[in-house]
Amino acid sequence: MAIKPLEDRVLVKPIESESKTASGIFLPESAKEKPVRGEVVAVGPGKRLENGKRAEMSVRKGDKVFYGKYAGTEVEFKGDKMLILRENELLGVVEG
Repeated sequence: MAIKPLEDRVLVKPIESESKTASGIFLPESAKEKPVRGEVVAVGPGKRLENGKRAEMSVRKGDKVFYGKYAGTEVEFKGDKMLILRENELLGVVEG
């Protein structure tokens, strides 16, 4: 069983930030920021255009992406917290 996003939606698994600062101080859960980076787990088929064809998605499974702090909808699947976002809610793709 898996989640298959619809239309121009993307399923992203957030990448948690480090719980330790560069100087070695451990941060409590309450002091951590919401993640804004994640890995694309699944991609929808693309938005349907007026001519009936589908727009090509600009991200693929496995891409590392940045998204807005409060973007998307949180879902829990098999114990993992994930986000479902529209493609236009993504801010960028990490290259290299």
